Amino acid sequence: MLKFIPLFCALLLAKSLGAEKPNIIWLMAEDMGLDLECYGMPGVKTPHLNKMAKEGILYKKAYCTNPICSPNRSAMMVGVHQNITNTHNHRSNRDVPLEKPFKPITSFLREAGYTCLLGHSFVLKQGAKTDCNFKHSATGPWDGVENFGLFDKRADFSEKEQPFFSQIQLAATHRGDWWRGIREKSTHPVPVEEVVLPPYFADTPEIRYDWAAYLDTVEFMDNEVGLLMADLKKRGLEKNTVVIFIADNGRCNLRGKGYLQESGIHVPMIIWAPGIAEAGKVVEELVSTIDISATILKLAGAEIPDYMTARPILGVEEVEYRDSIRSARDIWDEINECSRSITTSKFKYIKNHMPEIPWATDQAYLEINRPALHVMRQKKKEASLSVHEMVFFTDRKPEEELYDLENDPDELHNLAEDPEYKEVLQELRMKELQWISKNRDRGLEDFSTRQPEVGLAAERARAGIKANEPELWERLEKGELMKTQEWMKKYKKWPLK
Repeated sequence: MLKFIPLFCALLLAKSLGAEKPNIIWLMAEDMGLDLECYGMPGVKTPHLNKMAKEGILYKKAYCTNPICSPNRSAMMVGVHQNITNTHNHRSNRDVPLEKPFKPITSFLREAGYTCLLGHSFVLKQGAKTDCNFKHSATGPWDGVENFGLFDKRADFSEKEQPFFSQIQLAATHRGDWWRGIREKSTHPVPVEEVVLPPYFADTPEIRYDWAAYLDTVEFMDNEVGLLMADLKKRGLEKNTVVIFIADNGRCNLRGKGYLQESGIHVPMIIWAPGIAEAGKVVEELVSTIDISATILKLAGAEIPDYMTARPILGVEEVEYRDSIRSARDIWDEINECSRSITTSKFKYIKNHMPEIPWATDQAYLEINRPALHVMRQKKKEASLSVHEMVFFTDRKPEEELYDLENDPDELHNLAEDPEYKEVLQELRMKELQWISKNRDRGLEDFSTRQPEVGLAAERARAGIKANEPELWERLEKGELMKTQEWMKKYKKWPLK
């Protein structure tokens, strides 16, 4: 009996300090790959996230269930794979309520006594984005029938709100008109000569500049993290607050956001939790971004519903890591797509259900937000792309892809037709079939009949600029980083033929 006294005393002490329920802050960087100094990215300096990783847990193999923002955010907000909850087609279900029994995790946190806060005044655009692919409002009550508020209010975290759950969006890394301004105002812009491009990018001055500007936004975002952590300490909240840092999906560049390759679904994840997370721990096992959902509920002492496909990765005696992660890509704006992937610790399998849809489509969002796309298109016309650079520009995708991630992390060599890997291919095919047999994939049910959205802002901007300001489009095609969000505002009502 005596051996239980220290634990009992610790619980009494925690209760007396009001620390039985930790505050939880979820920092979500937008459109970012493993592009931090603590993950080994050359050229970038991220001291605040380095410190967070040194004092917390760094996850080396965290993967999204979808490489596009609204489906993956939906999966994380519900703790269930987006293809199960009918939130798989990007922004298609903005006015469709979640089907029962699914609810956002904030509903369970409220029941557990938490105040759910959205955003913070210290960060770009106030950090208040939600962008879930089901009917919702940013704030207000939730019942899923007449009331659809995800958070209680937009407010900075503070002592009076305890225990609180605060979700803060870090928008700087998302493609935006602020990229050039951030670089121009930086006192230490990332030198273009220090940039190390993936081997599937053409190495040109324009592409190097674009990559360096992206890393500048990563540094800007890291500084925001530093400001938030300093405020946490200033308020005396650092000893009873868990801080989770992740990206919502991969970087906004070729083979990144929107694609099931590593740079689209492999994202950074750091958990800082004094007294809970082992300082300096590096986890090499597979985790899914939806696992954050179950982890938050576990740490909060809230109900974890049986329907969740998320698993707690902290706050449990034995973490049940995954042997594989299933990801999916469906509609993105005007482009209909249907691809599925199985990622293990060593291999990646991709099944392309619509191989006739190439990677390099004429999607408007890509065309106005990817300078590298235009530069490499021109090099393709000149027949000056290398073999690896040319892969993204093939006329169609293979029906199946298989990559050895240990020996080929850039996924340059498709092994699907290599006899030596026949057994591996069959094993991962079986994992995909097993997932389908246990779960409803709404994207496989509707992919042959669904209709993508048309007339979106990027399409209208492209048409309007080409018709009225062709000199701007010409500059874009030469690889210049342009203020394309201004275009979307200016031509939001431009008629499409």
